[in-house]
Amino acid sequence: MNLESSAFVDNGRIPEKYTCDGEDISPPLFFKNVPKSAISLVLIMDDRDIPGFVKEKFGIEAWDHWVVYNIPAEMQEVKEGEESKGVLGKNTNKKLGYGGPCPPDREHRYFLRLFALDRVLNLKEGATKKEVLLLMKDHIIEKAELMGKYKRK
Repeated sequence: MNLESSAFVDNGRIPEKYTCDGEDISPPLFFKNVPKSAISLVLIMDDRDIPGFVKEKFGIEAWDHWVVYNIPAEMQEVKEGEESKGVLGKNTNKKLGYGGPCPPDREHRYFLRLFALDRVLNLKEGATKKEVLLLMKDHIIEKAELMGKYKRK
């Protein structure tokens, strides 16, 4: 399974357009080679390079930018500036949907992960990444990752 974007390559720079310094819209994404046995997909974007004071203040290890679950397994693309089909979870800002990169200090890495699951998750809209990861733990068929970097000017 592959997760790709036409806006940036794996390990490349995320264009400003998709960040808090730009339009803060979601980048275009493509889901390729999803296993035929998948029932649903999960998409998570997080930043694990947050400063120590942020980790302490919020009691977190990563800043969650995007959490979407119960995405139809046949879905192949998220168009630029749109939310993925599926159920929106809460990001660390306690908002539903995409929240772009906005690093406070230096260049950060943003990990987009796509998971193919053998079930639909029994979660209502607004679940946290922690809740999603807990429920999907034993149901992952395959996963893919795309990492982009961003540093504010």
